[in-house]
Amino acid sequence: MMNLPDYLRRIGYAGPVAPDIETLRALHRAHLLGIAYENLDLHRESRRELSLDVACIYDKIVRERRGGWCYEMNGLFAWVLREIGFAVTLLGSAVGRLSNPSAMEDSHILLKVTTPGSPEAPWIADVGFGNAFLEPLPLTVGMYVQDGLTYRLERDQAERWWFTNHMHGGSGFDFSLKPFALGEFAAPCQWLQTSPDSGFVRVPVCHRHLTGGVIVTLRALSLTTVIGEQCQVDVIPSAQTYAHILRDVFRLALPDDEIDWLWRRASQMHLDWLAQQNAP
Repeated sequence: MMNLPDYLRRIGYAGPVAPDIETLRALHRAHLLGIAYENLDLHRESRRELSLDVACIYDKIVRERRGGWCYEMNGLFAWVLREIGFAVTLLGSAVGRLSNPSAMEDSHILLKVTTPGSPEAPWIADVGFGNAFLEPLPLTVGMYVQDGLTYRLERDQAERWWFTNHMHGGSGFDFSLKPFALGEFAAPCQWLQTSPDSGFVRVPVCHRHLTGGVIVTLRALSLTTVIGEQCQVDVIPSAQTYAHILRDVFRLALPDDEIDWLWRRASQMHLDWLAQQNAP
């Protein structure tokens, strides 16, 4: 069962709750500031399948104080918004199609949200892309600036929408307004967490928004910090620093032995990457 007060405590939100745009903005921001995007379950020694069951997702993110990837984060957020009284439609999208025309369909989930009785255009909510917008965007063609970062929404002649992320973010995505049920993402969800060709399988990734317009990203041992148009990349030097970053920066509740396993796995990935860079 959904325990809305427990979710609100998990994201550190104590403001008013109503199905209006002010609440949508506040919850979207609080979710991203309070919960990290992460795929670490795929890289832990005790590997755990990433579920589409919202009860399992709720337990993981709220009770176990973990993060999640797009299906988990947006699946949970859709449930929360519906509990409050918003009308929510799950949408499927393809990530990075501009650079990869064969990009997988429905490899990312986002939300179309409307407020009851409002004449405004619907809103696009997405707490599961990791390093994208902190507050929802109106489903309207335009350029949007948040915390010094610029995003764009465009629409083509086929009525397909295209989202362009900020200059230091991941690839954008394109989507239609076709509605989905969460279970309909089962095939891409399974492929993305099992195929050796999936980037999620190859590299552990964490993203989190911090206050002050800061976005941090951890890929193996590379920690990227984005502040507005500035971007800094550092290599994590030690197991102690790695544990500190997971626990205190990304606020992930993981036992010592799991963090040690992840450190050794990420370190080997980094060494393999260096060897490739230095290969003749």
